Amino acid sequence: MGLRERVLGRSGLRISSLCAGTSPLASMPELYGYQVSTDRAVDTVLAVLDSPITMIDTSNGYGFDGAAERVVGEAIRRVGGVPDGVIIHTKVDPDPATRDFSGARVRRSLEESLERLGLDRVPLLALHDPEFMTQDGFAPGGALEELVRIRDEGIAGHLAVAGGSVRVLQEYLETDEFDVVLNHSRYTLLDRSAAPLFAWARERNIGVMNAAPYGGGMLSKGPAEQPRYGYSERGEIVALRAQKMKDACDRRGVPLAAAALDFSVGSELVDTTVLGMSSPERVAQTLMLLETPIPEELRAELDALALPPENWLG
Repeated sequence: MGLRERVLGRSGLRISSLCAGTSPLASMPELYGYQVSTDRAVDTVLAVLDSPITMIDTSNGYGFDGAAERVVGEAIRRVGGVPDGVIIHTKVDPDPATRDFSGARVRRSLEESLERLGLDRVPLLALHDPEFMTQDGFAPGGALEELVRIRDEGIAGHLAVAGGSVRVLQEYLETDEFDVVLNHSRYTLLDRSAAPLFAWARERNIGVMNAAPYGGGMLSKGPAEQPRYGYSERGEIVALRAQKMKDACDRRGVPLAAAALDFSVGSELVDTTVLGMSSPERVAQTLMLLETPIPEELRAELDALALPPENWLG
């Protein structure tokens, strides 16, 4: 299949069909099971900037004191600024100590991000994980109102909403203020929770970013090495179906990761697939996975092994 250029819905942003996620670069071993040094993290972003990948996804809340954004900012500084055609996407997050997610906090979050990234504006800014908000994001003076103000001031080119809960993402999209939606772990070989949301967005020309096509690692390493799916422990049926998928891929000499990536990147519902990158070597390996031929009979077998809806994350 390979890497392709896409247009991110009505935002008009031209992007690659693969987006480099930076969450692993914040070195969060409690989430990913491994640490990443600052040097390795910066080298990874430099490798992305030297590749055909033209979109980088990060967030104010990735790691202690914005670790992922600091790494991205350092890499940008070393190459003399954001290269032409590269899109930097970040997200606003609550205060890490108080969990405040008011309109005022949205503004501060963006200001922190811009300082770390060394930028004066971003082409795409997302409200991050609204399903966990303790305040009403729709209220006067709340997160949504401030995001719209930021966009209207030109500090953010377009707005996105990013999270897990399909229901909550839908509620924000229905305001018609967001040009892009990002969902994670819910449109994979195993779980199709986000398919109706993505189809709804497609009908309205809202850009679709599908994150975590490996479900946090189970669909790249296999359930024996990564028993967690969607960053949490799941039922036995999830591991069983994932193992059957791995066995089907092994019989045909296809890496499970290649099939999982193919499912997302090749989908008509998805503009770009956000995949975490944790080393310079991973960048090259992922681009090679995109070139892996996937037999149609394997796609059909894997589709038949998807979880029943009652086991989806939703």
